[in-house]
Order: sequence, then structure tokens, then C-alpha cells
Amino acid sequence: MDTLDRITKVRDNIKKVLICKDETIDLVLSAVLSRGHVLIEDVPGIGKTTLVRALAASIGCTFQRIQFTPDLMPSDVTGFTMVDMATGELRFKKGAIMNQIILADEINRTSPKTQSSLLEAMQEGQITVDSNTYDLPKPFVVLATQNPIEHIGTFPLPEAQLDRFFIKISLGYPGIREEIYILDRHDGVASTLDELEAVVSAEDIIQMQDEVDRVVCSDAIKEYVALIVGQTRSNSDLLLGASPRGAIALMNGAKAHAYIRGSEYVTPDDVIFMTPHVLAHRLILRPEAKLKDMTAVRVLKNITNMVRIPDSV
Repeated sequence: MDTLDRITKVRDNIKKVLICKDETIDLVLSAVLSRGHVLIEDVPGIGKTTLVRALAASIGCTFQRIQFTPDLMPSDVTGFTMVDMATGELRFKKGAIMNQIILADEINRTSPKTQSSLLEAMQEGQITVDSNTYDLPKPFVVLATQNPIEHIGTFPLPEAQLDRFFIKISLGYPGIREEIYILDRHDGVASTLDELEAVVSAEDIIQMQDEVDRVVCSDAIKEYVALIVGQTRSNSDLLLGASPRGAIALMNGAKAHAYIRGSEYVTPDDVIFMTPHVLAHRLILRPEAKLKDMTAVRVLKNITNMVRIPDSV
């Protein structure tokens, strides 16, 4: 099975239970194949949880949903050391994080202390409990959700946490035809989510991640990425630009996008397509820019229009 066949199978499998654009699924797959994490920000009822569960089922990975609430403790996420009453020895009790696909549901409803328990896992692929380090299973992806319209009882993610997310996406409302199709699908018919079968394996995903690593990113493209990211740090509308981690994510995202479309090398179009999804959530607008109705996405659009596209790749 070649690359495009595997991507198509995953897309089609997810769309058995969720009506969404191919672009949305491809963005999530770009994050997975780049060993990155996804922040899904949208209103309730759009299908955020369904997307994550369908992804996990489609790629044959273990799945764990963590409902983030104000009383959730870091040890609930990472695990803890306990005394085995039978032997008297210390034993590590695994937390929910010890799975391949993690749904961090309503991540902004838990305390900053518990939010920060994900930092090491998302960056290093490991956790540390009582000075002992434990490797997380591979592939490992955190897909977090949050509601943009509720603020009471929430704890906004700090910049350091946002920077750990590879991309931020929104599913958006369906169109009229899509919504009619959704109604038809649910008219007296139970959800088929539990019936989804894997169309690729976790081992296939790891192999595809390695293949993405080998997608060619020329010096000209790397300079193009660096120029775009550099402009975010000097833009008059931005208080905070993208970090070097953001630059790495943009390069890797462009490589994953090229891979998904069947190319062996990155083009400027791959970089332009991924730029708003990878960088927008890492930027902080100045107050006066907000008064002008500027958005991070609009700033990035202006930057990509301004930065000269390389003549050759």
C-alpha cells in the first residue's frame, strides 16, 4: 500500500462517522506524521471528540480520553508511585497519559498545575514521576479540545503550553447540504463509531513518520521558512512572534503536507498552506492591532504576501 492509498483509507474511514473537509483530516494527519500535537478549538457539538476517536480507531492506536476538570490532579494524568501491599515494594501506577492517542478534553477547564503535567510528555515523549523517567508509547499524540466562547471557570493556556501544540484547527459549522446528510445519517441509526476498524496500523504510522523525515527540504525552502518566522518577530502588529520551535514545526509541517500530497520534496506552496495553522496560535497581537480588527491569521497572510518566494527549490 503506497502513501496516497494509506492517506485515502484513513480519510474515508474517518468520514464514515464524521462529515468534515479532507483538509481538516489532512491537517490532523500532518501533525501525527510530524510527531506533533493538535489543539482543536470550536463550539460544542461540532464533532471534536468524534474526530479524535475516529482517528485513533483508524490508525490502530490505543486511545484514552482525559476529561479535564478543576479537580483533576497531575498524578491522574501521569500516574504515581504506590506501595504494593503484598510485597511492600514501590510500584508505578500508570496514569491516563500512557496511551498512544490522548484526548485532552476541555483542557482549559483544569488548573495550570495540571495543564503543565503535559509539557514534558508533549515535548520529550516521556514523563518523570518521583525522579523516575518513563517512555511513552509510540506514536504518541495529544489532541486537546477547548471551547472558545466559555470563559467562566476556565484557565487559558499559557504561551509555553500553546507553543507545544503543532497546529491549532477549527472544524467549523457544516454547510446546509452537509447538515442534511448528518441528519439523514442519524435518523434512527445508531452511531457507527464503535464499529470502525483500523485501516492502517501503529507500525504503519511510525514508518510514515520516518518517510516524512526523508522528504527533501532544500536550503532555499529553509531560508523561506526562516524569513517568514523572522517577520513575525518584527511585525508592528505583534507583541510576540514565533519561536524557533515554531520554525521547526513549520518546516516539518510543510514536509508532512508535501508527503500527504505524494511529493518527495517541499515547495513554497506547502509552506504557505501550513503557515497559518502552525504559527497563528503562537503569536500575540498588540492591543492596538486588535482594535483594528487584525487577527494573527491576517498578519501571517500579509507576511507571506510580502516575503519573496524562492526562485528554485
